Parts: sequence; structure tokens; C-alpha cells
Amino acid sequence: MKQLIECVPNISEGRDKMKIKTIAEIVKQVNGVQLLNIDPGKATNRTVITFVGEPQQVIDAAFLLIQKAQELIDMSKHQGEHPRMGATDVCPLVPISNISMQETIKWAQKLGKRVGDELNIPIYLYEEAAKEEKRKNLANCRAGEYEGLEKKITNSNWKPDFGPCTFNNIVKKSGATAISARDFLIAYNINLNTTSTRRANAIAFDIREAGRIKREGNKITGKIVKDKNGIPVREPGLFKDVKGIGWYIEEYGVAQISYNLTNINESPLHEVFDKTCERANSRGIRVTGSELIGLVPKKVLVDAGKYFLKKQKRSLGIPENEIIKIAIKTLGLDELCPFNPKERIIEYILEKNNTESLIKMNLESFAHETSSESPAPGGGSISAYCGALGISLGTMVANLSAHKRGWDDRWKEFSIWAEKGMKHQKELLKLVDEDTVAFNKIMEAYKLPKENMKDIKVRMNAIQEATKYAIQIPMKIMEESYISMEVMKVMAEKGNPNSITDAAVGALCARSAVIGAFLNVKINCIDFKDKDFVEEIIKKGEEIVAKSCALESEILDITNSKI
Repeated sequence: MKQLIECVPNISEGRDKMKIKTIAEIVKQVNGVQLLNIDPGKATNRTVITFVGEPQQVIDAAFLLIQKAQELIDMSKHQGEHPRMGATDVCPLVPISNISMQETIKWAQKLGKRVGDELNIPIYLYEEAAKEEKRKNLANCRAGEYEGLEKKITNSNWKPDFGPCTFNNIVKKSGATAISARDFLIAYNINLNTTSTRRANAIAFDIREAGRIKREGNKITGKIVKDKNGIPVREPGLFKDVKGIGWYIEEYGVAQISYNLTNINESPLHEVFDKTCERANSRGIRVTGSELIGLVPKKVLVDAGKYFLKKQKRSLGIPENEIIKIAIKTLGLDELCPFNPKERIIEYILEKNNTESLIKMNLESFAHETSSESPAPGGGSISAYCGALGISLGTMVANLSAHKRGWDDRWKEFSIWAEKGMKHQKELLKLVDEDTVAFNKIMEAYKLPKENMKDIKVRMNAIQEATKYAIQIPMKIMEESYISMEVMKVMAEKGNPNSITDAAVGALCARSAVIGAFLNVKINCIDFKDKDFVEEIIKKGEEIVAKSCALESEILDITNSKI
């Protein structure tokens, strides 16, 4: 399977649109690299660029980007709110799929050496790619920023990992670059209704892992507490793996707290947001919204949406896009500018190229595609979609029940059933496309050459493998549709009485999905040579059909007894 890594260079230019475009779009010169996002900031005078691809492609593209930034950005003239030390300030590599962190570290080190050797830019390796403990923390590598670089690179303790150790004319213009391998880092700013950087910092110190320096008495003016070695003692903040600082953003006219969340499993964004609101309120300050810099994994916003839904005692069994909408509104991600999840969530951007997916079609297009002379989508895909519609109705009843007036104490009970329903729906929607994929595999197998005995054997094996797969997929549709009927039964028994007929219609759809998928199982079994397998699968299918019909009858009896 293809290895994918993400590269997220931050360049020290956020105002000149032409420069930003020229630097960012140079990565398109490398075949296979996908430029995902360009996120400039005027006040910080910094742009976050995101692209993905296979490792060698990403390394080549990153080198071109760093080279172009070196050419177009003069650090001796740069000013901005964000800490920085180079034209390309940081260039982290993030493992996305089928690649380990150890492999990603090797690619980061390879990139660092190439940039240092060929572009004569001082390179500091940080995070997982760091060669010594003190360099893991980016703040240590960047201490003194660009203005302190001349002195820093001549210090034996801070000799660059690659590149020159002298502040020559090339380095004076380019500054230094920090390169790393790391997990997803969420760059996240929270907006405050104050202009006070000091108060923003005070809140940040409460939250961030590093906390604040401990003082006797007054936290601001009290005497600094030191350990036996004379080193100031720190009071840790509330969250691990969180870095934070307060600043004033002239562009917006407000103070912000800028966070870096380096482990979203340890310190979820929504919890950091909630505690920031709490600490701001205690100081008479209100959080007005927040902003995400660059792209974000879908999990971050889904987890946030579910967290806030629980606080509202609302059902979690709703479509993913609705959960994300709750997160966006609660976090105030659209306060300063529009927030389009299709353009900001990395999984959604990577899915954009999948234009052949049936479930991405609108209803009319799907119907037209089904009625065309093309043999796919056929009965299997339609059965899966029928099952998806059935469980959608059952889930709807669960959600209506969770939100029913007077049933507030039962929201969690129905939320659990709605979540079960959404899992069935997700699986059945996936099977809509998977059944068509299975059919296409058979067609591809039949097109294989048959010029000689070896070809014929390979072709026959491929046909049998594809046929087995085409039997297994509708069997999955049968199983998933039947299991989903449990939701409809409970909703007919206990759900909102005004909607029990919807649960019954859902059961009708699910039973039809089971019978329709079984027809596909049987017809595909005709051409499969393993008759023991065929006998076993047909017996299993007949049992599921019988159970589904019996359960459908039971659900209809329950429904009719109540109307």
C-alpha cells in the first residue's frame, strides 16, 4: 500500500499574496504531490502550507519550497508577531498512512542534510527527529529567534545539525530552518474580548504544560522561588503537551492565546477550549471565538462536537457533518472568517478526488445512474442503500425520542440507540459502493488474457477470487441489515409514539435489503466452484432471511397495536 506523509512548512511571509502563491505552488512541480491548504496570517506575517504525497515526492517538494522561500524572503527585514528564525521557519513531516514514525524520522533527517548541504541554510532537527534531548522542544531550538541567530550558531552547544555555523550573507537573508518528524500538531488560537496581552498570557500560563515561574505571595510581583541549584521552580499548567502564549493581534483588534497542541489524545482541543473559557471568566474576560491554523484531523472536531452535545444532553447519533457543525459553532471557529470543513479537514480534502463514489451522488443522479444501460450499480448496491435508508429511519426515531419534551431524563438511552443506528448506516453506505466494486472485479477478471495454459489458469483463479468476493459482499449487506432491525424494534416498542410508523417502514426496508442481497448471493454462487462453501453460505443466507421476515412481522404487529 502507498505510504503517505504530510508536510507543513511555515514560511515567514503572510502579507504578500504573490510571494506566498509562488512559494506554495512550487510543490506542484513534483508529480504526485497534493497541495492541500495555504493559510496566511497578516499580523503574524506567517503562512502555514500543507501538502501530502509519498515520502520521496514530499522531500523533493519541500526542498523546492525551502529554496524558493530562501530566494524570495529576506529575514533581515522581517517583522511579525509569531516567534521565527528563518524564511522557512519550520518544516515538520507527519506520518499519514502506512508509514512509521521511525521511517518518517529518517526522511526528515535526509531532508535536513540536503537543505543544509545544497542551500547552505543552518538546520536544527527537533521533535522526534532531534539528535539530542534539549533539541526536541522547538522553543529551545528557536530561542533568541532570528535576531539571536548570529550568536547562537557559533555557540558549540547550539551548532546546527546541518549547514553552516557562520552568519554569512546567505544565512543573514535566509535565517535558519527547523525540520522535524512529529505527530499531528494543532495550531489553535482563542480570541478574547480584551486588548491586554498580559491577561492573555496569564490565562495561557494556567493552561500550558510549562505553566509559570513560581513566586512567593503575589504571582506577578512576588519573589521567585528557586530550587537548591538556584533554578527557578515552575508551577505546571493544567494540560500536558500544550504550549501557549498570549499576544495582541492588530488585524483583529483583540488579544489571542496561541496554543500548540502536540498530543490531542492527551489534551483534546475541546477540553483546552473549555478550561480557557473558565480561566478567562474568572478574570472578567470572555472567549469570543477561536481559529484553527492550517488543516485539522477530522477526529478533533468530531470529538469536540460529541463533547458539547453531551453537555447539552443531546443525542450523539446524528450525521457526522451535524456533529462537526456543533463543534464549529461552539468553538466559534467562524467568528473571524468562514470555516469550511470541506477545505479544512484533511480527510475530506483527500476524499475530494474520489469522484466515482455512488454515495457521493445526489438522489437524482444516483437514480439516473441506476437506470442507465450500465449493469452497475445493480441489485446489491440498491439492497445496501435500501438497508441504509431503513436504519436511517430507525435512527431518526431514536433522535426524535432523545429530544422529546418531557423525556429529558431519557436522552442518553435514546442517544445510545441512535449511535448504534449511525454505525449500521455508515457500514451499509460503504457497502453500496463495495458491491459495485465487487462486480467490477469480476468484469476485470474476465478480461484477463487466455492465450496459453498459464494465462488460462491465472484468469480462472482471478475469476474465482472475484466471484467469492462478490458473494461475501451481499452477505455482509444481509447481516448488517438484519442486525440493524434491532434498533427499529426497540423504537417501535419504546420510541416516540408519534414516530413509530417510521420505525416500521425502516423495518420493511431492512427486510427488503436482506432478501434483495440474498438474491445476489445466490446468483453469484452459481459460478463458484467450491460447492462446500456455496452450501454453507446458502444455508446461512436462508437463516438470515427467515429471521428478518419474522422480526419484520413482529415489528409490524407492535406498530399496528399502537395505531
